Amino acid sequence: MSFFSTRRGFLKASGLVGAAGLTGAIGCKIPTRKHDHVGGLACAPLETVKVGVIGLGMRGPGAVSRLSAIPGVRVVALSDLFEARVNNRVKWLTDHGFSAPTRYFGGTEEWKKLVKNPEVNLVYVTSPWQMHVPMVKYALENKKHVVCEVPMVFTVEECWEIIELAEANRCHCMLLENCCYGESEMLALNLVRNNVLGTLVHGEGAYIHDLRGLMFAGNGYEGFWRLKWNAMHTGNPYATHGLGPICQYMSVGRGDQMRVLTAQSSGAFGMAEYAAAHKAQLDELKATRKGSKYGMTDQRALSGPWMRGDMCTAVIKTELGRTIMVQHDTTSPRPYSRINLISGTKGILKDYPLQIALDPEYKAPHLGWCNQAQMKEIQAKYRHPLWRDSGEIAKRMGGHGGMDFLMDLRLCYCLQNGLPLDINVYESCQWSVLAELTETSVKNDGAPVEVPDFTRGAWRDLKPLGIETVNLEVDKNAKADKQLSV
Repeated sequence: MSFFSTRRGFLKASGLVGAAGLTGAIGCKIPTRKHDHVGGLACAPLETVKVGVIGLGMRGPGAVSRLSAIPGVRVVALSDLFEARVNNRVKWLTDHGFSAPTRYFGGTEEWKKLVKNPEVNLVYVTSPWQMHVPMVKYALENKKHVVCEVPMVFTVEECWEIIELAEANRCHCMLLENCCYGESEMLALNLVRNNVLGTLVHGEGAYIHDLRGLMFAGNGYEGFWRLKWNAMHTGNPYATHGLGPICQYMSVGRGDQMRVLTAQSSGAFGMAEYAAAHKAQLDELKATRKGSKYGMTDQRALSGPWMRGDMCTAVIKTELGRTIMVQHDTTSPRPYSRINLISGTKGILKDYPLQIALDPEYKAPHLGWCNQAQMKEIQAKYRHPLWRDSGEIAKRMGGHGGMDFLMDLRLCYCLQNGLPLDINVYESCQWSVLAELTETSVKNDGAPVEVPDFTRGAWRDLKPLGIETVNLEVDKNAKADKQLSV
């Protein structure tokens, strides 16, 4: 098929020049590559999006429910290590009047059969981290569109492999960064696009979420995969929840570009103290969990030492001179926050709680926050059209307050209408690759690390993400009404 038929601001292939080698200030070297083309952004429309979901642990079951509710979308295949998980979702689908999907379970490579299923045209990956890269690559190798839970990829080398496969096979590859579809985040995007905040100067994002109980629980993350990562790696492995929205506000990858990063990490104090305080519970778990998966014993994961510190703070400088701070802390007793701060020459928005300061349109005192009446006025005037048009449906469908559903709704709408996706393969890789870049900087005592340009210079000509929505008016038939009420 004629894939990626529109370039939407990309340079002509013959005019692209690869980036030079990238070297940090004290020798932190990150490889890059030269290419003679950059893949396009649009694809031929899919009349029906036929989804195969891999991984039915924490995130997969919700995805099955949400996707099934969207008109023009069918869940046609499911895969998981455990038969009971697959059967549970099959029962949910058939109980709600949908056809039973093909089931794949048991073996560690059964998911490959799902990818090869000719009926599947979108692979939806919700597996543990260590399987993200092989599953994404295999889907692209088999010429399937693929979307993947965060983080999608971890190293620069893996990013280039995925980008090359997406380009060569003309397939969409998107990071499932649901926080880009949060109501406050989309309000901020609309404020930025309407120049309410002025020229952007600085952004801050984070993932601050106390996960100690979940990480150390026997059934929290299958095989203790998240805890094992903490034992083997430092830096920020989970930057995209805070970083993705900030990059969209600043049009990073679509008019601006990350240039250099530096990161520091604290010690693993919270992890060590939590483990010491729950020694009896963890000893009991060790006695029952003696297996070795993904290159590390469960006992080592439960006992430490852990390389990843409690708090990692990274600062990024862009080509246009803006700065971004990104933090990660999942082992401190702090209230949940993604910070979500965007500051410009005319105003600022920050979250947790949501606050806005503007000068002088809303007569707010200098450096003071807007009052409740002013906030309501701003929120009503600048509510993002996606939330305005589909917010009530999203809240009914659920998924982090509705943002998961809006992410899936917008994804499928773009696929059905042959539109570029809101998050392309280059952004998916750039946001995720902070895992390696921050680790490299932390291990070198905060040395600057230059950030690879996965667009190979095309960011200069790409247009910023627009104020996009979906047109639900095209689906008024009874089947659509039934699906949206699931």
